[in-house]
Amino acid sequence: MSTNYFRHTRLMSTSAPAAVILIRFYVGAIFLFEGILKFLRPDALGTGRFDKAGIPAPGFFAPLDGVFEIACGALILAGLLTRLAAIPMIINMVGALLITKLPILWGNGPLFTDESGWWDFLHESRTDLAQLCGCLFLLLVGAGTYSLDTRFDRGRVSVRTRSR
Repeated sequence: MSTNYFRHTRLMSTSAPAAVILIRFYVGAIFLFEGILKFLRPDALGTGRFDKAGIPAPGFFAPLDGVFEIACGALILAGLLTRLAAIPMIINMVGALLITKLPILWGNGPLFTDESGWWDFLHESRTDLAQLCGCLFLLLVGAGTYSLDTRFDRGRVSVRTRSR
């Protein structure tokens, strides 16, 4: 068996239950919609927000982030390469928490000037934390029964079994 086959099988295989579609729907839809909104509302959610948060080269990083959110959100929704799509979104959420939410703890969050402390941090980071946990879950268990990953993985197994 080639190592290439093993990589593809591990990437797409899942023994997770069908209910994983609920997590995929939530996580994928939020990323897809937020990615689109970065382009529809660039001042509030795209380049302008990145600039206000102090992210360098906001004209480059905001659209890049939007493209990744749209692409990975769509892949997660479809259940295609779900584990792979979860990885950049985990990095995205860790970055969002560190750059935009963590400063709230010390009262110097550039996006949240009137908020400070633990409770405000928890309140403002609730969606980021949910997205992070959802992506970690999908990375660990895969896309679940109702996914393109499962359909393609089963097809690959069928072809391999018939060729023996």
